[in-house]
Amino acid sequence: MGNNRDTSSFLLEIGTEDLPARFLPSAIKQLEDNTRTILKEHHMRFSAVVAYGTPRRLTVIAEGVPLMQEDRSHEVFGPPKHAAFDKKGNPTKAALGFAQSKGVSVENLIVKTKDKGEYIVAVVEERGVSVKDLLPEVLKKIIFSLHLPKSMRWGTSNIRFIRPIRWLMALFDSDNVTLEIDGIKSSNFTRGHRFLSPASFKVTGIPSYKKLLVNNFVVIDHNDRRAIINEKMNELLATFHEKPILDEDLLETVVHLVEYPVPLAGSFPKEYLTLPKELLITVMKDHQKYFAVEDAEGRLTNRFVVISNTSEENAETVTIGAERVIKARFEDARFYFEEDMRKPLSARLDLLRKVTFQEKLGSLYEKTERVVSLAGFLSEKVLPSARDNLRRAALLAKTDLMTGVVREFPELQGTMGKYYALHDGESIEVADALEEQYLPAHSGGRLPQTEAGSILSIADKIDTISAFFSIGVKPTGSEDPFALRRHALGIIAILLEKQYNITIKELVEKSLENLGNIKDFSGIREQVLEFFENRIETVFLEHGYGFDPVQSVLSLSLQVKIYDVRERLDAIEKFKEHTFYNDFLTAMKRVKNIIPEETLPECKLQLLTEETEKQLQEHLDYVLSSLQSLLKDRKYAEAMDLFTSLTGPVNGFFDNVLVMDKNEEIRQNRLALLSKIWRTISTVADFSKLRETA
Repeated sequence: MGNNRDTSSFLLEIGTEDLPARFLPSAIKQLEDNTRTILKEHHMRFSAVVAYGTPRRLTVIAEGVPLMQEDRSHEVFGPPKHAAFDKKGNPTKAALGFAQSKGVSVENLIVKTKDKGEYIVAVVEERGVSVKDLLPEVLKKIIFSLHLPKSMRWGTSNIRFIRPIRWLMALFDSDNVTLEIDGIKSSNFTRGHRFLSPASFKVTGIPSYKKLLVNNFVVIDHNDRRAIINEKMNELLATFHEKPILDEDLLETVVHLVEYPVPLAGSFPKEYLTLPKELLITVMKDHQKYFAVEDAEGRLTNRFVVISNTSEENAETVTIGAERVIKARFEDARFYFEEDMRKPLSARLDLLRKVTFQEKLGSLYEKTERVVSLAGFLSEKVLPSARDNLRRAALLAKTDLMTGVVREFPELQGTMGKYYALHDGESIEVADALEEQYLPAHSGGRLPQTEAGSILSIADKIDTISAFFSIGVKPTGSEDPFALRRHALGIIAILLEKQYNITIKELVEKSLENLGNIKDFSGIREQVLEFFENRIETVFLEHGYGFDPVQSVLSLSLQVKIYDVRERLDAIEKFKEHTFYNDFLTAMKRVKNIIPEETLPECKLQLLTEETEKQLQEHLDYVLSSLQSLLKDRKYAEAMDLFTSLTGPVNGFFDNVLVMDKNEEIRQNRLALLSKIWRTISTVADFSKLRETA
């Protein structure tokens, strides 16, 4: 961490009571981002800013900070020009007073226009001051800029922070920076690990900071802790020819749970391996923050890794304690699992009547009935051969919510349904559908692999979306407590992947009909369709398609199959590469700009008197004669090539025919012809939304 004679570094460490691991990544990012912003606001340059965090401290270090704040100038508007100078151009008292108040000579005043008037302006030069003198104010501002959930006040303090502040360390190179917050004065002392090195110790300079902390059992850099955990876990398990089952969420959590990570291997009785693998992993991960372990063939072993926050000398004590706790947890899991197996899922259907799905939407049993109906509709529409399995899966879909394991471990809903269904003698298709009904679990997540699972997932999600919209509950801004956006994205992803022969509009209308008596059916339908249209736009933009092409197909996206939308977009991207693309677009926009919005009667051939308009009608007939077969085969690139045959005739029509003829019948007939052209090309896309290429 070097500096030269013109620049320095500063360090701020905020020592706290233990910070929740789930908030630390956000706190570290905020600290880094806010520091950059505040330094810029105070005209303090820097070469690098980096933030770190552990459960007991947040630290930010800025390097390449000049000793002096930047010089700068800014303009201050004064009185109007007519009040500042007389008719001879001499400064008035207003100008003289303004110049004096701003510390500039009247000769250096300039005139600028603002709000359609002319005013005198003083260019005020400000010299930068010593950065060291500014730092106390700047560091306080950085501390108070952190806004995190669950902030609190403590004692008699009015200060709010995520956890009580216990010490502050602030350095400018090797010098202490003095500031005070709520009676806590900064110093050049920090603290080591709470148990392994609890005493305070002095930091003589920023370059030695990290090393001193490591000597006192604190790895301040969360990236270093992550690397240590990964490396040591693999070394530890290599002896057994095993490896940890890596889980990024769990790794992120344990990185921020410890200051001094020491991975330790423990084991549990092999008898528990008879329990479902997912159940064992969930107990280890979610309840104990342990890493599960697998062998070279991917089979779960009876070993686990716990990330200790203590020295290796305490390894045996920590391991014995971890083994005792995990055995007790597994014993509980086994009890629930064995109890659940005594009663088939079908016997739990009536229990769903007693569980409220949503106060205005009835019970889980009523939701199940709706999903069964939707699943039946979907199977008839896209996969009749799966009808019986799908209806059975839909009927049992929510029954595992009534089991002991899922009540204890809600994240295993669906997964446990599969195990129980197979135990009950249900088909593998039904069991797989029960497991896959909640997929994808997040945006970009794994999709259902089976047909029954895919269709059940769509049925469940569309029912949830339509049901909540029907009672006026819908996402607003960043608020989406029922994950309706995620449900919509999941439906779109499945339809894209599976290429099912159904449109979003059909799905929405059927799901709303399924809800029964909706007073404002058309109003709710439009809201849900608009909601889906926005999600479709997001999906294709994230897939890398251009903004204009996406807008050009958006109006069709609800009425055609989703995969069909993608194929149209691919065709448009290809079409834009052609040399005749711009000419075609210009011609078609001439058509769009002149036709009225209202529907016109069909064009009457006997009223086409000019040779040019007759030729245009003939070319349109030629296009129409081939278009339907191309659309049926989804050959959109060929359809667009066919459309370009209209470019010349359209231009010739506009150049040689007066569209707005004085004879109303002729005028309306020519507009009808142009309107028919626009309707014809709009079967593929709205070309008015596209822009010419450079």
